[in-house]
Amino acid sequence: MIQSFPPFVNSKTEILILGTMPGIASLEKQEYYAHKRNHFWKIMYTLFDNLPIAEVFQEKKQLLQANNIGLWDVLENCERKGSLDIHIKNHKENDFETFFKEFPRITTIIFNGKESQRYFLKKFGKIEGFLYYEMPSTSPANTMSFENKLKIWSTCIK
Repeated sequence: MIQSFPPFVNSKTEILILGTMPGIASLEKQEYYAHKRNHFWKIMYTLFDNLPIAEVFQEKKQLLQANNIGLWDVLENCERKGSLDIHIKNHKENDFETFFKEFPRITTIIFNGKESQRYFLKKFGKIEGFLYYEMPSTSPANTMSFENKLKIWSTCIK
């Protein structure tokens, strides 16, 4: 059984980016989007004109906080061989009902990939009062070019 990370949010968070479950590299480093070929941080740093990308995870989180962006995963825990969402079994979703009461400024949910959206909508449906965006997964398993991912992600963040 693998566990997701605690949410990375604060009282100013307005945009919540949701993955499905951290991959092996992220779990090993205990950092969101830690795989070297994951495009997440490159996209964020490019969108906020803040290159080069920080090496220290705390500095990466500061970039998101400065732009009122939080991170979490749809699933609290699951069984999974490898890092691919298609191998997820016996999952449990995080408690979003309580979470959204604790962080009422969040009004935008961005799904990092189709699977995070699928798991969220299956359990919670579309909760009234939120804007929803499904973005292409930043995972290296998604072979879309960085430029195309960046272009699509730029439609909901800036």
